[in-house]
Amino acid sequence: MSKVEKFEELEIWKIGIEIAVDVYRICDAEPLKSDWGMKDQIRRAACSMSDNIAEGFEYNNNPDFIRFLNYA
Repeated sequence: MSKVEKFEELEIWKIGIEIAVDVYRICDAEPLKSDWGMKDQIRRAACSMSDNIAEGFEYNNNPDFIRFLNYA
């Protein structure tokens, strides 16, 4: 098994991106389409999953990475 060099290689990060894309698609339909506050909050939460995975990976140590995975 090879060492992961970039967070973009992590399967969990890829899944987080797919979820964010799906959430954006869902938010473009009613009833969320016209609820700006809820739509914005849901979109930001969906994007934060992959952001937290990437940030935790960059710390380059397991305890911090695990902490950021919990945030995600």
